[in-house]
Amino acid sequence: MADESKFDQQKGNIKETIGNLTGDKDMESEGKKDKNAGKAKEFVENAKNKTNETIDKFTKDDKRR
Repeated sequence: MADESKFDQQKGNIKETIGNLTGDKDMESEGKKDKNAGKAKEFVENAKNKTNETIDKFTKDDKRR
């Protein structure tokens, strides 16, 4: 999933740059949306991983008792 979010960010960056260079505001806007979607996916994935790490930590602590 992390690769997918990075891919979306890069794809968005490329579209945004092309839009800027060609004056295509729709392409630029689409690029910004793709880039932000990738960032959002990455944020959610990181939050999910941190949550799972915390749950695992508490689960391991409970098993030791």
